[in-house]
Amino acid sequence: MNRHILISLLLSPVLVLFSCMREIKNNPAADDIDLKVKELLSQMTLEEKAGQMTQVTLDLLTEGISPEKSNEPLVLDTALLKEAFVKYQIGSVLNAANNRARDRETWNRLIGRIQEYALAHSRLKIPVIYGLDMIHGASYVAEATLFPQQIGMAATWNPGLISRAGEITAYESRAAGCPWTFSPVMDLGSDPRWPRQWETFGEDPLLASAMGSALISGLQGSSNDPGDVRHIAACLKHYLGYSQPVSGKDRTPALIPMSVLREYHLPAFRKGVESGAMAVMVNSGEINGTPVHASHELITGLLKEELGFKGLVVSDWQDIEFLHTRHKVAASHKEAVKIAVNAGIDMSMVPYNFRFADYVVELAGEGEIPMSRIDDAVSRILRVKYLLGLFDRPVTKLADYPDFASAEFASDARRTALESITLLKNEGDVLPLPADAKILVCGPAAHNMRPLLGGWSYSWQGNLVNEFTEGYSTIYEAIRDLSSVPGHIELLEGVIYSDTGEFRNERKRKPELLAGKAAKADYIVICAGENSYTEFSGNDTGLDLSDNQKELIRIAASTGKPVILVLVQGRPRIIRPVEPLAKAILNAYLPGNYGG
Repeated sequence: MNRHILISLLLSPVLVLFSCMREIKNNPAADDIDLKVKELLSQMTLEEKAGQMTQVTLDLLTEGISPEKSNEPLVLDTALLKEAFVKYQIGSVLNAANNRARDRETWNRLIGRIQEYALAHSRLKIPVIYGLDMIHGASYVAEATLFPQQIGMAATWNPGLISRAGEITAYESRAAGCPWTFSPVMDLGSDPRWPRQWETFGEDPLLASAMGSALISGLQGSSNDPGDVRHIAACLKHYLGYSQPVSGKDRTPALIPMSVLREYHLPAFRKGVESGAMAVMVNSGEINGTPVHASHELITGLLKEELGFKGLVVSDWQDIEFLHTRHKVAASHKEAVKIAVNAGIDMSMVPYNFRFADYVVELAGEGEIPMSRIDDAVSRILRVKYLLGLFDRPVTKLADYPDFASAEFASDARRTALESITLLKNEGDVLPLPADAKILVCGPAAHNMRPLLGGWSYSWQGNLVNEFTEGYSTIYEAIRDLSSVPGHIELLEGVIYSDTGEFRNERKRKPELLAGKAAKADYIVICAGENSYTEFSGNDTGLDLSDNQKELIRIAASTGKPVILVLVQGRPRIIRPVEPLAKAILNAYLPGNYGG
C-alpha cells in the first residue's frame, strides 16, 4: 500500500475525533440549544417566523432628524415601534440612526429600550439581535478604542495582535449593548482599484485566513463562546467573490471561473466557518451573470451543505429588492424575496420597510417558499440568539464594562498601529530622524485625523471623524510633541482635503510658501494619500496620486532638503513619478486613532 495512503488512513480517525472534540468544546450546550430551538419553533406562527427573518434599520424606528441637526438626541417613535414589534414581530435591527456615532450610554440605553419593547410585545419572548458595523473597533461608539483598518492589521503579520483587537472590539461593543458585528471582511484585496480594498486582509488567501480566524477568535472568544457578555457574534463578508469586479467598482459584475472562486476566494471563508463564525453576509454583486443573492449553488450548496455552515445568512443592504430593481432577475419585489429565500438567505437586511415579512407570509401560503426552508432560516436565527445568550440576558449593564477606553486598550491599539506601518524605502538610513531635528510637516494627511481612520469610523464615510477625535494626535501633532526642542516642528499643509463632497476633492493651501519655509528645516515630511471613503462612494478611475500632491512633493524636493513621504491610504497609489524624489517612504495604511 502507498505509504501516504496508509498514513492518511491512520490519521483519519484521529482527525475525526479531534474535529468532534473541537465541536464539543466550542459548543458545549449545542444539543441543548438545538432542542430549545426546535421547541420554540414548534410554537411559532408563520407571521412570527417571517418577522424573525426581517431586519430593519434604526432610522425606521426613530423620529426624523434633519441632517444639519443629526447630533441631536435620538427619540424612538412609539407608533413605529408598535408596527415593528407588535404587528410584524421583527427579529433584528441594525445600523446607526442619522449615520453617526453615539456615546456608550446612549447606545446601551437605546438598544436596551428596543429590546425591552420587543420582549414586552413578543408572545414567545424572543429577543432582538442588534447589529452594527464595528469594523476596526467599536467604530460607531464615541471614545471607543479604534485600531488600524483590516489592511493595516494584515500588515502586522501578528495574529495575536489581531485577536486582541477582536477582544477589545467585542468588549466595547457589548458595553454599548450591541452583540453582533458585521465583521470580518474575508474578501481578498485582489483588485487595487476596488474601493473596499482597505477593508480586506490583502490579496493572499493564507494570510487572510489566518488573520480572519484570529479576529473571529477575539470577537467570539477563544473557546467560541459568544454568549459570554464580553464577546459578540462575528459575520463573515461578503460571500463570495465580491472583491474582483471586472470594472474595479463596488457592486458591479464579476467574471470568475468556479476553479478560481474555490482555490482563491473560498479558503478564507472556509477558515471563517471552521473558526465558528455565527453569521455570513452575501456579496451584493453578481458572478458570471448570476446575482449571488439568487445563487442556490453558492449559498445552500457550497456554504451550508459543503462547508457545513450552521449560522445565519444575512443579505446585504437592500440587496433582495435589488434582484428586481438592479439585477432584473425578478419581475417584482415579491418574486425577488422568493428567489433569495429559496436560494438560502435566512435574514433580509430590508432595511426601510416591512414588506419582506408580508411577502414571506404570502409566498409560504401560495406554496412558493416551502415551510421547511422558512423553518431552517428561523432555526438558524434563533440558534444564534441562544448562542449569544440573548434569551438569558437581552440587555447588558454598562457598569459591567469598567475597562471601556482604558489605557491598556489604547496601548494595544497603539502597538497594532506601530506594527502595521511599513517601511518601503530608507535611502542612506535617513530614518529615524534626530529628536532635535527641524522638520517641516506638509500634505493633506498631516493635520487631519479623517484620513488616518478611513470609512466606517464614527459614520459611514468617515466624514465625521474630526468631530470625535479631538483628544488624539494628528501626524503633525505627534511629531511636534515628540520633538526635544520646542518650535523645531512647523506645519505647512500645502494641499488639504475638502470637508464635503467626494473623497478625492482637494484644494491648494499656499504650496508656493513651502520653499521659503524649507530654508529653516532639516527635513520635510509629506503626508500624502487619500481621504476617507467606503463602498461605491470610493469608486475611482485610476490609482495615481493626485496632481496637487505630486506637485507638492516636487516643490519639496526642489529645495534640496531630504523628503520623507508618508502614505496614508486605503489602497495603493501609483507614486512612480515622485518616488525618486523621496529619501524615505513609509506606508501607514489607515492606522486608526493612534496612527499619528
